[in-house]
Amino acid sequence: MLDFLTQRLAISIVTLFLITLIVFTGVRMIPGDPARVMAGTDADEAGLQEIRAKYGLNDPIPVQYFRWLTLALQGDLGESIRTREPVIKTVAVKLPITMQLAGLSLLIAIGIAIPAGVFSAVRRNTVWDLLANAVSLCGVSIPSFWLGIMLILFLAVRLHLLPASGFVPFFQDPLGNLQRMLMPAFVLGASLAAVLMRQTRNSMIEVMSANYIRTAYSKGLAERVVVFRHALRNGLIPIVTVLGLQMGALMGGAVVTEQIFVVPGFGRLIVEAVFTRDYPLVQGVVLITASTYVLINLLVDVSYSLLNPRIRVKGSAGGS
Repeated sequence: MLDFLTQRLAISIVTLFLITLIVFTGVRMIPGDPARVMAGTDADEAGLQEIRAKYGLNDPIPVQYFRWLTLALQGDLGESIRTREPVIKTVAVKLPITMQLAGLSLLIAIGIAIPAGVFSAVRRNTVWDLLANAVSLCGVSIPSFWLGIMLILFLAVRLHLLPASGFVPFFQDPLGNLQRMLMPAFVLGASLAAVLMRQTRNSMIEVMSANYIRTAYSKGLAERVVVFRHALRNGLIPIVTVLGLQMGALMGGAVVTEQIFVVPGFGRLIVEAVFTRDYPLVQGVVLITASTYVLINLLVDVSYSLLNPRIRVKGSAGGS
């Protein structure tokens, strides 16, 4: 296990290094001058040069990159060009909002997908199976922005059941927070639930045809015992893999969803940072997002041996 973790950590570090390199050079290809964004359209050349010198914008890109990387390794992600606040402080305010949204979306997706997928596999080729597959296909096909707008029109405008948009901190008003986060969480969770449901169904069908499942039935065990105690645990292994990969999709989907529901989270932050050419903020947000994604995938690999003790994770013969 130690050799496996060391190998995965080494791969993760190289991956993060390449991501930072690509993002650092990529954001500097965005048209426009960040110094002019800070100084305004009426600024003179002397003022622009002063800003560029202060933020090191005149230095060669390799010099800027290694200076930023050195500070980032020390926990300093720089200062936002737009707000003049430390990037780490801005991220600390916005990240919990998106994490809460992603967490609620994940709960909704798992709560829908796992039971529906198991039921569809157990009742394979029945009307219920066809219905579940049709619903999951709709979930994959429907654009998140359309679903978000329809939910606002139906639940907020017509029925007045939920607020149309906005955000309230959880500790300030727990009920108001959940009411405002429910619709965006469902929008994010719907597409994820569709993917997980289909994966759960396929995985369970494969597991249910195994010899040990037939043996369990032949011993007279109840169907629910066979399905949930014996089949589901092994069936969860590929589902966990998909779930880990889809966490990145949750962060990407949050960009659109947070714009629709006016949720001041990570998604809106990255959009505003790109439009204002706020280099330090874009770099900091992408670095933290990529680090979170890499960490999740590492935890997914390690979880294989917990779900199925027969899978031995060691050395190059990893658990994936």
